[in-house]
Amino acid sequence: MSVAGMYMLNTSRYDEEKVEQALEMLYVDRRNEFRTLSEELLSKKALEAMPNWREFVLNFSLDVEEAFRTWTGDSPLVQSSPQKALTLLRQLGHDKTSMNELAHLLNLSFNISLEFKEIYRRLR
Repeated sequence: MSVAGMYMLNTSRYDEEKVEQALEMLYVDRRNEFRTLSEELLSKKALEAMPNWREFVLNFSLDVEEAFRTWTGDSPLVQSSPQKALTLLRQLGHDKTSMNELAHLLNLSFNISLEFKEIYRRLR
């Protein structure tokens, strides 16, 4: 596994070995959620060519959680906050016909992030 290019995972806050272990444990229970998000975020061709697609989905999910903290006022706005929010919503909202579909994908992402952080915390 490599977290290179995964800016949410590639910080001093996370140890790559523990990230790998926590991701494996999370994937066992959340395989369907990972599959759903990967199909929304990546084309079939990109998914087949990308060996670290699970890390990509996790990185995206961590990004959604961070954006949510900004949306709720728990984190301060930064200059890139509006662009980040619009990018996340456009990535998940493509070809959706209702807000419920979009909210479902946001919830999947948010929950993956929270569960990953809890598993990671318990590994320490």
